[in-house]
Amino acid sequence: MRILALCLTLLAPVAHAQTPMVETSLELVLLADASGSIDADELAFQRQGYGNALTSQPVLDAIADTLHGHIAVTYVEWATNQVQVVDWMLIDGPDAAREFADALLLAPRSAYGRNAIGAALLEGQRLIDSNGFDGFRHVIDFSGDSMGNSSGPPIVPSRDAVLATGTVINALPILRPDSPRRAGRDLEQLYADNIIGGPGAFMVTADGRDSFAAAVQRKLFLEIAGQMPQVELARR
Repeated sequence: MRILALCLTLLAPVAHAQTPMVETSLELVLLADASGSIDADELAFQRQGYGNALTSQPVLDAIADTLHGHIAVTYVEWATNQVQVVDWMLIDGPDAAREFADALLLAPRSAYGRNAIGAALLEGQRLIDSNGFDGFRHVIDFSGDSMGNSSGPPIVPSRDAVLATGTVINALPILRPDSPRRAGRDLEQLYADNIIGGPGAFMVTADGRDSFAAAVQRKLFLEIAGQMPQVELARR
């Protein structure tokens, strides 16, 4: 009996250390471009767009209508390196959404360099695998304005590795035709062929700065609601 009691005592700290997973309707990684083509003003504009979208009434209504009434979200910026700008947070209403948006706007820039899209996708999946949530659905929301992959693993095998886990990858190609640094409309086809995938995967295109905020809100609404837009909608 003494030996049994000793064994239970030794095992007790291990049992207490195992925190139960929190069930939620969706684990969503917002994977945003912070490579060299994105200057400081554009980075802040992207963050503001995601913050405004997450706190908008249509998106909050979509969250409230999910099975659990909440989702888990993290915001990651990618370049040569990947940085988790805002850690995983359970969004269950306006207060949590505003807290997430405020944290997003206050965080310093920490991702720099050129594109490493393959590594970014794999990092998004790693964050899904290692968090404390058990989501009914897993989605990586990838946004960017180019298709380069100057370092790290190649894009397509990385995408395929993510898809093999059951995670869906959606994309928001940013065309920005006003700048010669930006890719043209063929970026949509490149993203369709090489990045998005999984059941119901889709793209919503931002044609320029003026349409970015609306595109982000529409995309988040569709992802959270579990809807797939018509092709016409996805390319507006």
